[in-house]
Amino acid sequence: MTVEQPANFDIEPTAASPIDPTHSDVKVIRRKLNGYVGFANLPKQWHRKSIRRGFSLNLMVVGEKSLGKSTLINTLFNRELYPVEETTKAQFPDPEEQVSVSIETVSTDIEENNVKLNLTVIDCPGFGDAVNNTDSWKPIVDEICTRFDRYLEAETKVNRATIADDRVHACLYFIEPTGHSLKSLDINFMKQVHEKVNLIPIIAKSDTLTENEIASFKQRILDDLHNQGIKLFSPPSYENDDEDTVLANAEIMSKSPFAIVGSTNQIQTPDGRMVRGRSYPWGIIEIDNEEHCDFIKLRQLLIRNFMEELKETTANKLYENYRTAKLKKLGIEQDDTVFREFDPVLKQEEEKQLHEAKLATMEAQMRSVFQQKVSREEKKLQETEADLFAKHKEMRDKLLKQIKMLEEKKKELELAKPAYHNSDPAPLPTNAPTKTRKGFLR
Repeated sequence: MTVEQPANFDIEPTAASPIDPTHSDVKVIRRKLNGYVGFANLPKQWHRKSIRRGFSLNLMVVGEKSLGKSTLINTLFNRELYPVEETTKAQFPDPEEQVSVSIETVSTDIEENNVKLNLTVIDCPGFGDAVNNTDSWKPIVDEICTRFDRYLEAETKVNRATIADDRVHACLYFIEPTGHSLKSLDINFMKQVHEKVNLIPIIAKSDTLTENEIASFKQRILDDLHNQGIKLFSPPSYENDDEDTVLANAEIMSKSPFAIVGSTNQIQTPDGRMVRGRSYPWGIIEIDNEEHCDFIKLRQLLIRNFMEELKETTANKLYENYRTAKLKKLGIEQDDTVFREFDPVLKQEEEKQLHEAKLATMEAQMRSVFQQKVSREEKKLQETEADLFAKHKEMRDKLLKQIKMLEEKKKELELAKPAYHNSDPAPLPTNAPTKTRKGFLR
């Protein structure tokens, strides 16, 4: 419900009411705004919406067998999601039997103070149980990527009104309490998943170690993670966080990796209190006592303080990185120009540049065509000129030959002419009859 500040009211006189003629003036209450808008109630609106919609959390637990995974989940949510197995005899796997890693999912709805939580726990039985565990992490990584792919496929559909978020929001990795350092299986698994899921390491069954052993074991684990470049979940910090909040968050993260003891059994302490814990001949370990284990800090990290941060980190960072790599692998690149705001002046300038580029291209094409035509005509003229020169040479040769022949004939005639002039002409006969010409020429 939205609570507003009291408004200012002014009483103003008005004209006499026609209904009651005995009173000359009637006082009317008019409400005036005092500058209050109401957006300060937005958190309340979001709270109502969240309560109506409910919350969801997808939690993955990974670890070797008999490290207390099911017991811890039951302890975290105070509900028996997994049946508690009571084993009185140690069980050892058959070396010849092939053990495969499987994926099991358990979902339930939990309600607390009218707040509903849809919890999904993803268990990976068979992890680390085989003799050769070289590739035992592959089914788990495939499951995480498959859930990312399903979400990406749902995003690309036409109707995206309801998208079921089944991505893994956090992964609790259980480390065997050896007290030495991480095994090769632990390092290989965490190196494969630390960029795909919020990784939270847990030292299982920490009641088998002393306080000094736990402290040194934590330091060795952190050194191994730092040397291998493995990233753990770190909650974001905000500018408006007060000093107490910053200190509380730092205290929670200082406990990582969390030394955990899980139990749902109610045990009575020597002072008469009923607590959840484990009873030993040397004493009682209280689950909800921060001096005994880090269960309270883990619960604050997962549920009380940073559950939404886990989901936001999964959606905004881990999933986006996976989505970007997936689309780039398919050959899809981001075109930022489609998100640019429309500017008429800039649009006109771009059209002008495109038009000028088009004109330059057309001019270059026309120049190329013209050059080709000129080259063809020049080639034709050169061929014609060569033909003319050849014909001219042929005619000239013919004329020179004729001239030479005529000169030779002239020389022959000149040589024959003197012999003709030196010889005496033959005498005419005396009695030869003379011809007389008739006509006007006589």
